[in-house]
Amino acid sequence: MRITQGAFSFLPDLTDEQIKKQVDYAISKGWAVSIEWTDDPHPRNTYWDMWGLPLFDCKDSAAVMYELNECRKINPEGYIKLQAFDAALGTESCVLSFIASRPSSEPGFYISRQEGTGRFQKYTFASYTVQSKPAGARY
Repeated sequence: MRITQGAFSFLPDLTDEQIKKQVDYAISKGWAVSIEWTDDPHPRNTYWDMWGLPLFDCKDSAAVMYELNECRKINPEGYIKLQAFDAALGTESCVLSFIASRPSSEPGFYISRQEGTGRFQKYTFASYTVQSKPAGARY
């Protein structure tokens, strides 16, 4: 199963050169770039762990690529996304977000059913990653 979140998610993985071009574009627009990672890319888990601070006023895509590669070294089996924020209207608005790196194996999700009183049933999505490594064992 392939996780599809953000821009370019239905395309093949971007190469580092293609990622660099996206970062160059974001920098040319004056957007701040940040890097986030997670091992649980649940569709409702929109707040991933930040890799360092957002790269405000960064003028060189090499700095972003360096940080991306450092994040890849520490989190080889995690999902890593790049985001760009536009502060033109006085607020930080996310204008670009895409997965820049993903694990070699993506276990995906399963549907969990919970039965309530009567015939009431509740369905939720759960991650195979979280199931295999519960809270407290993943970090």
